[in-house]
Amino acid sequence: MSLSSGDGSKPVIFFDMDSTVIDAEGIIELARAKGVGDYVAEVTARAMNGEIDFEHALRERVRLLRGLPMQKALEVAENIPLMPGAEKLMKELKSLGFRTVLISGGFTIIANRVGRRLGMDEVYANELVVDDGALTGEVRGPLTRQSSKKEVLEEICKSLNISPRDCIAVGDGSNDLCWKGVVGTFIAFNAKPVVQKAADLIVDGKNMESLIPVIKEEYIRHAKRTAGKETKIP
Repeated sequence: MSLSSGDGSKPVIFFDMDSTVIDAEGIIELARAKGVGDYVAEVTARAMNGEIDFEHALRERVRLLRGLPMQKALEVAENIPLMPGAEKLMKELKSLGFRTVLISGGFTIIANRVGRRLGMDEVYANELVVDDGALTGEVRGPLTRQSSKKEVLEEICKSLNISPRDCIAVGDGSNDLCWKGVVGTFIAFNAKPVVQKAADLIVDGKNMESLIPVIKEEYIRHAKRTAGKETKIP
């Protein structure tokens, strides 16, 4: 989903959504509305720590949402909290000329709202199937597998005629690890231990404003490497 037009020459930064851009795991919040929150939270934690296969865990958890009225799901989506500092970070990135892209193994019902609220350029997520006003317990979309985020990122870069090595990615869970070694810099934010071990950079805590100086520094470093000259950031 493209939320605005953009220039392919802009620097691009990719973000995970759950526990990165939002201060929640969307599927857990939906599960709580269905009365299965505790079990789904346990499976989600194991999946994000890399203990179980992402696709299997995703489909198992979504099946438990069967019968949840769409109206209740919409209410959950409307009340998902942003991560502290998210709005300020996105405004800062826009002022620096970045194209911001949200790639989530979560759901469009939440991701599209988050993307619009933050003014992000593009949003990619999975769709919860709805029939007769309720969730069917099925999911479809481009981000259902462990490696899907890498494939989507590479396809976006191809469409923009840029190299993934010129990009930055920010995530917290094991299904974000596929970005490591693909992008120029993979930043672990509010991340699980398995992700921190693999990341190029680590930003602890739950305030996205902490990412601003880190991203600026990485952008300057990359600009020096590619242009052979210093780039000034306001």
